[in-house]
Amino acid sequence: MADEVKFPVEATHIMMFARSVADDNPIYYDEEYAKTTEVGHIIAPPTFPRAVAQFDPDYFLRPKVGQKWFGSGKNATGLTEPAKSSGGLHAEQHFEYHRQPKPGDVYTVTTKPGKTWEKTSARAGKLTFTETIQEYRDQNGELVVTSRGVGVKTERPVEQK
Repeated sequence: MADEVKFPVEATHIMMFARSVADDNPIYYDEEYAKTTEVGHIIAPPTFPRAVAQFDPDYFLRPKVGQKWFGSGKNATGLTEPAKSSGGLHAEQHFEYHRQPKPGDVYTVTTKPGKTWEKTSARAGKLTFTETIQEYRDQNGELVVTSRGVGVKTERPVEQK
C-alpha cells in the first residue's frame, strides 16, 4: 500500500459497501432514518475502512490496465504460469473508532509498520507475524479510525491433508 492515500467517503459508497456485506441496516443508506438515531447521520459499517484499498493505486489485488492479474479467486486469472504462494496470509484486523465515519469526510490514510513477533508451529515451522497500522484522518486532521492488520508468513508450506 502507498504510504499515504486520499479516501473520499461518499453516501453511495457506504451504501454499496453495506450491500456487499449483506447488511441492510438503514443507518447505512437512509438519511431520514439516520437523522432519528443517536449519531444523527449516515454512518459506515464497521469494516468499511478497508475500502481504502479501492483508492490505493498500489493495492496488489486491484487489476491494472494492460497487466496480467493475479486475481483473488481459487485460480489466478490472466497468468500463464501458476501463481507462487508467498506463504503469507491475513491473520487479524482490528478497528478502533475515535468517531463514526460519515459521508463528506475525506480521509488521508497513513500506513506505518507496527510490531513484529515470531512463534513456532509444528506444521509450518517459524511463523513471522507483522502488524501494519493505518491512521484515517479527516479533512480537518482529526483522527477518525485506527486500523491494525496482522499478517503471518510461514517458514515452509503446510501440506494439505
